[in-house]
Amino acid sequence: MKINKILIVSATVLMIFTGSNLLNVEANIYDYAGERIQYLISPLGRTEYDNIGIVDLEGIKVNLITLKTKVLLIKRTEKIYSDPESLLPYKVEHIISKLWGKEYITEEYDQENFTVVIKNFRGKKLVKERTIKADGPISNAVLLPFYLARNADLEIGWYFTALVPAEVKLELISIRVELVSIDEITVPAGKFQAYHFKSIPDKVEIWINKNTPQVPLKIKVKSAINYLVLMKEYSLNGETL
Repeated sequence: MKINKILIVSATVLMIFTGSNLLNVEANIYDYAGERIQYLISPLGRTEYDNIGIVDLEGIKVNLITLKTKVLLIKRTEKIYSDPESLLPYKVEHIISKLWGKEYITEEYDQENFTVVIKNFRGKKLVKERTIKADGPISNAVLLPFYLARNADLEIGWYFTALVPAEVKLELISIRVELVSIDEITVPAGKFQAYHFKSIPDKVEIWINKNTPQVPLKIKVKSAINYLVLMKEYSLNGETL
C-alpha cells in the first residue's frame, strides 16, 4: 500500500541512513534534553520529535528520543535509545497503528559486532526476524540530521560517508553526504540561514539551521513519491524559540 510505504519513510523522517563514522560527534552545542520539534510532512501529515533526555536501559544510561507521526489515518510512534555522546543506538521500538490493527517492530543493536537484529510482532507473536551485518558501527538514521547539527562552523565541501540500509534487500550500501551551500530558506517556523546538505546517490537533501539552535529545518526526500518535511515549531523545556 503506497500510503503505508510513505508513512514508513516519513515517520522516520530521515531513516535512510546508517552511519559508519558517527563516533566522531563533537560535544553538545547546547543541552538537548527537553527539545521538542514539530514538523509538517508536505502534503500528507505531521511528525513531532521529542528529546526526553537520559534514561536507564537495562542498566545503561542512554538518551531517549521519541518520534510521533501521523499520515492520514495511520499513526506511528518510535522510541530511540542511543549513546548520549556518539548517537549510536542501542534499541529502537516502533508501534504502527492502522485501521486494521497494530504492528510492533524492534531493532536491537550490537555495536561491538556491528549487527542489528530486527523483529516484527503481531500482538505478542514474533512473525519475522532478520539480522543485518555491517563492517562498522551502525546508527539509526533518524539521528543523522542531529549528528550534522552537532558539527558547528562547517565549510562548504565538508562531507562524510555513511552506510545505507536497503529497505528490501537488507543490505548496506555506501552514500556520501556533503555540505554544498549555505542558503536562506523559509519554513513554517520562519526564515533561517541554513547549511544545505546533499547525498550521493541523490536520495535526500537536508537543511540545518546555521545558528543556535542547530536543528533540522527542512528535509527533501526523493523516492517513488517525493515529499518535504518542514519545521513548524521549536521549543526547549517548554519555551518556544
